[in-house]
Amino acid sequence: MSNTRNFHIDKLSIIIPAYNEEATIHLILDKIKAVELINEIQKEIIIVNDCSNDGTKEAIQKYIHDNGDVRIKYFEHEVNKGKGAALRTGISQATGEYLVIQDADFEYDPDEYNDLLKPVVSGFADVVYGSRFMGSNPHRILFFWHTIGNRFLTFLSNIFTNLNLTDMETCYKLFNTKMIQSIKLEEDRFGFEPEITAKISRISEVRIYEIGISYYGRTYEEGKKIGWKDGLRAVYCILKYGLFRSE
Repeated sequence: MSNTRNFHIDKLSIIIPAYNEEATIHLILDKIKAVELINEIQKEIIIVNDCSNDGTKEAIQKYIHDNGDVRIKYFEHEVNKGKGAALRTGISQATGEYLVIQDADFEYDPDEYNDLLKPVVSGFADVVYGSRFMGSNPHRILFFWHTIGNRFLTFLSNIFTNLNLTDMETCYKLFNTKMIQSIKLEEDRFGFEPEITAKISRISEVRIYEIGISYYGRTYEEGKKIGWKDGLRAVYCILKYGLFRSE
């Protein structure tokens, strides 16, 4: 019995949560604009400004004004709610058959969207995770304990989801839009990653794939925002949505 399904993709929604990304938002948008997706798939960019207190809003508005040929939807939160809340807003507005999450910095390379899409357009996948811990793509060498922490969180998540992921915490996650829109998401900050992984794993006959990606990590001086408290919250969320199977 074949595990492929025929599915045509006309449009990919690209969800960008942005918080104090004045310096890089136009650069990542240029990268996204330049990407030509396979099978002539069109791009829908959805930016959610999570109440930035720098010039992020003005930078986005200028980019939209100067690039009328780029399909961009812009939303903003009146108060800072967190990355998970920004993602929920973006996901709810997506109209592409599939969507992918893109941070507003340069840690992940939009040129690799097509790598994520290949298992989908080939009819094999409903969900694709881009792993920073597999493959031969470039990876910036940074924090030892962050790597250990990420591997531990992935291992703990796998225990409860019965998946064999190598990078649960990755930003690059590509989802069937209707599938993820059918899930009730609750986490406002970085707990989004273990929550969505737990809940997507329980969907009947879901097909999850993983592919190696590049990683150009930032230091805290360069704008990295996640910290040890977010790691503790991730452990809590793994238990909450895995062990206790909260819906």
